[in-house]
This record gives sequence, C-alpha cells and structure tokens, in this order.
Amino acid sequence: MDINPPELLSLPGGRIDIRDARSGRTNSVDLVGFEIARTAVTRAEFGAVTAEGACDLSPNAPVHGITWLEAIGWCNAASEAEGLSPAYVRSGRSVEWNVAANGYRLPTEAEWEYACRAGSSGPHYGPLNEIAWTATDGAAAPADVGLKKPNDFGAFDMLGNVWEWCWDYADPARYGDYRTFRGGGWADESWNVRASVRRGSAPDAVLEDVGFRVARGACGVPAATSAQGWSAESDRERARVRGPIPFGWTPLKFD
Repeated sequence: MDINPPELLSLPGGRIDIRDARSGRTNSVDLVGFEIARTAVTRAEFGAVTAEGACDLSPNAPVHGITWLEAIGWCNAASEAEGLSPAYVRSGRSVEWNVAANGYRLPTEAEWEYACRAGSSGPHYGPLNEIAWTATDGAAAPADVGLKKPNDFGAFDMLGNVWEWCWDYADPARYGDYRTFRGGGWADESWNVRASVRRGSAPDAVLEDVGFRVARGACGVPAATSAQGWSAESDRERARVRGPIPFGWTPLKFD
C-alpha cells in the first residue's frame, strides 16, 4: 500500500501540568521526546489507508466524524503499511497500547497539551483569530489544514478547526469508557477553544467536528502499562467510586 505519511515534528522532552477540573487536582508530567504530526490527519491521508469514499470537502481538510476506534484502526493500518510496529491490540471495545511500539498512535493528553502549548502558558499560543478556525469565522465545515499560523513547535490548527482524539479516558468514574478529545472545532465559541479544555465521548461515537492527529515514538518498555502521563493503575484508581454511585454516573468496570 502506498501512502503519504503525515509530516511529523520531533519534540524535545519537557514538563507539562495537566489539570482535572472535577477533582481539582493538577498532575505534573515529565515527558520524553516524541513525534507528533504537524497537522491533523487529512482526508487524503485517511483515505489512502482506508479507501474512504469521495465527498465535497477538499482532500487537504482534516478528516472528521471519525470515532476513537476508527482513529485507532487507522493508526494500526498506517503503521503496517509503513513496516512499523502497530501500537494497539483491539478486542471489541477494549484496546491495549504497546508503549514500546514505534508505530502511529494517538497522543496522550499530556503529549497533546505539551505540543499545543509549545512553551506558552496562556489559554492560546497566539491571538485566536490568527491561529484557529472558530465560530467567529462563520465556516460551515473545517478548513484545509495549515492555513493559519502555527505554534512555536511548528504545529498547525492545534486549536480550532476540529477537535482531536487523545488516548486517555475522560473520567472513568463518571463516564465509563469515554475517551478524551481536545482543541475545539470550527463552530465552537472562543471559550471552548483553549489549550486546557477537555471533552469526552464514547469510543464509538460519531461526532461531526472530531478528528485526530497522530503521534509516534516508543515511550516505555515492552509490557509496561504507563507512559507519558497515562497509566493503567491511574485509570483503575480514577474509576473507583467510594460510597453510593451518584445518579447518572457509569463507572468503568475493569476485569
């Protein structure tokens, strides 16, 4: 299979503080160097692997309306097409991540926010109208990638245009197996398009304004269950609800 692989940026290691608004806790994460795509995966890149059908949008627009599970599947298929080690093993809705694999994968939330901020500390890495497609632009669909200014790492559209799936669970005590997406979309108001904003949905949910950006880089040893701000132990701990389960909560059950 011939594909045009996403253009990747090599980011140095560093530290990022991730805040959980519900618990009020802040987690400081030390990251090893990794690679992340300069843009979200485009329709052309996605279709080269999946034979996606034609539509009216430009091939350089970010693919969107993609489930978390479809993003995982694309990462594995693209890895195999390039002779890389797939990062994921899937069984139904259950997905395990081999943190030692060198193939394409979704960034962890810590990696995503670190890549988005690019050393900045405010809600945006530049004036929002210069870096992000939002409701202010009045667009009815995502724009081609790379048309607004990049951040200091050279990454485009990390805010606005489409939300981007990450690896992490959103809140396993409250929302079960919901996964996180970050960054804001083309129809979002400015208060939603900030580096720290977290949203989540079911891994098989089709959300019109959600796409994904890939990362690469082994960040652990084989059989390790933690990497770059994520750990299976933390997932289990965050899924525990002490006392009666609040109405409407669906805690994730681990085997």
